[in-house]
Amino acid sequence: MDGPHRDEGIVDRHAPTRRAVLAGSGSSAALLLLAACGGGAPSGTGDRSGTAGEGAGAVAPGEVLARADDVPVGGALSVTVGGAQLLVTQPEEGTFAAFSAICTHQACTVAPGDGELLCPCHASRYDLATGAVLGGPAPEPLPEVPVTVASGEVTSA
Repeated sequence: MDGPHRDEGIVDRHAPTRRAVLAGSGSSAALLLLAACGGGAPSGTGDRSGTAGEGAGAVAPGEVLARADDVPVGGALSVTVGGAQLLVTQPEEGTFAAFSAICTHQACTVAPGDGELLCPCHASRYDLATGAVLGGPAPEPLPEVPVTVASGEVTSA
């Protein structure tokens, strides 16, 4: 057969295999997903930690944060005071604390959870009483806002 022939069985050793193409596209998709997940400033920059600190530091002493009756026992209440997003907690009856609601990992907004404080972005978990990291990628506890309780109000100290 001297006419045109088909390249059956001929393999171009320089062309990528289907497996290599699929594996490469999976890596690209994973990188895009990770990039989209990052949202905030890269770890280790002053911008990220500054954001978390500003949430707590923006509250002046004497600011009313919440009515004590509005804070659930064993839970937390999300509030915004003077532009600062905060979580006012009552880990046990009559004991109150307040923390910045800005996650120390990627500056997402932390929310009240079931007996703890939760970051919805990467699942960091914080203690209601101390703001300490219980799990997840968060590198530091939530910044605390000292509080006092008088006349049924939780106030920044």
